Amino acid sequence: MKNLFSQKLALCFIPLVLLLAPRVSAQSKIAVVDMQRALNETEDGRGAKAKLSELFKQRQKSLDDKQNALKAMKENLEKQRNVLSREVLQTKMEEYQKVFVDLQGVYMEYQRELAAKEGELTKGIIQRMQNILRRIGQKEGYTLIMERNEAGVIFVPTNLDLTDLVIQRYNAGEGREETPPAAAKQPKATPKGKSK
Repeated sequence: MKNLFSQKLALCFIPLVLLLAPRVSAQSKIAVVDMQRALNETEDGRGAKAKLSELFKQRQKSLDDKQNALKAMKENLEKQRNVLSREVLQTKMEEYQKVFVDLQGVYMEYQRELAAKEGELTKGIIQRMQNILRRIGQKEGYTLIMERNEAGVIFVPTNLDLTDLVIQRYNAGEGREETPPAAAKQPKATPKGKSK
């Protein structure tokens, strides 16, 4: 009986929700932007990605060299296992473990370094894109602009995706800080009665 009542109550509310939905959506204007794609497709973003890629290659080469040295150390240990005394073998095993732990530390350090460098290289780009998006939002009357990937957006019509517009405006130079006026660069006047 209770279940039947709940179903009837729900059926009464469905038309009410359907009547109100167009009014809510008519007042709200929502868009999305794919910041990762925008970052990858702007000129500055591609430059940052190239710098990160170069740093990654350098760090990867260093890691590969250290891993190869560790592998050679392990192979030597395996070959000498039956020839070395127990104490010498124990010492060499400890050395191997220390090199292994050091390598893990270097790997973690490189990961942090790459993440910090990525943040450093992209921070200004992202801030500039956000400024562009704020201008678009204010000028075009958007109620909400969401980051497509973070919001879990599965589908959106292309006319509500602002990614291409942000890329175009960014590459055209919008959002760059203007140089200060010439008057601001002039030295301050010395107060009356005082000389230098």
